[in-house]
Amino acid sequence: MSGPSESLLPFPTDVPIKVFGRNDPRFRAAALAIIERHYGGAYKVVDQLSKQGTYLSLTITVHAKTRAEIDAVYKDLVANDQVLMAF
Repeated sequence: MSGPSESLLPFPTDVPIKVFGRNDPRFRAAALAIIERHYGGAYKVVDQLSKQGTYLSLTITVHAKTRAEIDAVYKDLVANDQVLMAF
């Protein structure tokens, strides 16, 4: 059984991060600002609006070198008031 510091992902690897929030420019800007703080401009993003346009999900793919990098990004994302969910 793997411990908390072990990862099933081989690093370095591309990791898709899903971020969910209200369809508001502040949400998108906040999520991307966090990603840019960690990865600069080295990411790809795909937007998906909910059926009624109320919510926006972002799939942001980054090239992570370690599990700690990913953990730090998730910690910053979930701490932001604009982000409803990150997975």
